[in-house]
Amino acid sequence: MGDLLLVRHGETEWSATGRHTGRTDIPLTADGEAEARALAPFFAGRAPAFVLTSPLRRARRTAELAGLPAAGTDEDLREWDYGGYEGLTTAGIHETRPDWSLWRDGVPAHADGRPGENAADVGRRTDRVLARIRPLLADSAQDGVVVAHAHLLRVLTARYLGLPPADGRLFLLTTATVGRLSTEHGLPVIAGWNQRPLPREGSIT
Repeated sequence: MGDLLLVRHGETEWSATGRHTGRTDIPLTADGEAEARALAPFFAGRAPAFVLTSPLRRARRTAELAGLPAAGTDEDLREWDYGGYEGLTTAGIHETRPDWSLWRDGVPAHADGRPGENAADVGRRTDRVLARIRPLLADSAQDGVVVAHAHLLRVLTARYLGLPPADGRLFLLTTATVGRLSTEHGLPVIAGWNQRPLPREGSIT
């Protein structure tokens, strides 16, 4: 059975300044593109069982620059819909809601009426992703790869481990890093997290 490798996209202008970036489809910065290219030596020569990305260009571009082959997109891998808090920072939100927590409270509706999502909503999407990819991992000795977004991947990790979606808050994930979800004695485990591969060794350390 293969492992599941999780890749957060490279830096964007909004991620660099801590702005919540959900549906807004912004590109990587120059530094973000360099971060994505730095992942390429790790994936060189690998033949993943599958590669899936969010449809948003910051994830698709990261997969491309990392040299991941034949990446398909999955709508359920879009980032958390931050509704009325799209583009805001947590510090800015705390000016009017000092006790607000994304993981506990979710978000208000967007001005266009879009309701946004809470942790349970995102958890339902990641459950669908996991249901689709688990058979692919079970039938392959190769690892699978998902390239997506910080909050989405944190929720996916919680659900992989059998935890509530809101427990994704426990798994900090920075730009252009890799996590490895595996099994030990048939039970789900994290085998590597928030790591930048070392090109010379070709492994996550």
